[in-house]
Amino acid sequence: MRHRMKGRKLGRNASHRKAMFKNMAASLIRTIRIDDEAENAPKIQGRIITTVPKAKELRPFIEKLITLAKKAQKHQAKAGEFATTAERNSSEWKTWRTSDQWQQWASAMAPAVDYRRRAFAMLRDKEAVDILFNELAERFEDRDGGYTRIVRLAKPRLGDAGAQALIEFVGERDRIKVARTAPVVVDDEEESADETSSGETSETTEEETTAESDVAESDTAPEAEASSEAGEEENKTE
Repeated sequence: MRHRMKGRKLGRNASHRKAMFKNMAASLIRTIRIDDEAENAPKIQGRIITTVPKAKELRPFIEKLITLAKKAQKHQAKAGEFATTAERNSSEWKTWRTSDQWQQWASAMAPAVDYRRRAFAMLRDKEAVDILFNELAERFEDRDGGYTRIVRLAKPRLGDAGAQALIEFVGERDRIKVARTAPVVVDDEEESADETSSGETSETTEEETTAESDVAESDTAPEAEASSEAGEEENKTE
């Protein structure tokens, strides 16, 4: 039994697993910059497809790298106060390079350089490190963890029928949660009150209709009597 043994072996030794995760992490990070003219360019930005166990083991590896890049952000912002906009190797840049301002910039930038070196040791890819610190760190600046997601695919891998999954960065193609409204609960007392009110209204309408009919009959009665009397007088004269 593998008690207190974290992680999956994935059918590989330690050095092979380490090299595999380096390549997979660099491939996932480099999909952020898509070159359409390049051969085998990724179709979707920030996504790769692999097996489910590999995706689960790659996820903490990637998120630790993003955490390193986020930690370097505050040091880079602090060092920006002492930086210069002069062109490198120009006379203005050389005077800045020999001034006390450069010493302050170097001391403020030192932790960020350390984080970059640690990330490069894990990836061994300069382009991936540049994307990680310049784009992904700014993208997840306001997010505390959970930078990637794993989605299982229904189609198995061709050849060995292995379960496939895609791993991608969050923030794009996210599902929007729709808040469901709770159903309205009506008490029995309210229902009975509504029924009684509806019964009362129906009774009042019936009374109003009968009263209107009585008034109409009373209005037409004298006219009918007058017409009958006129007919009798005509008969007598004849």
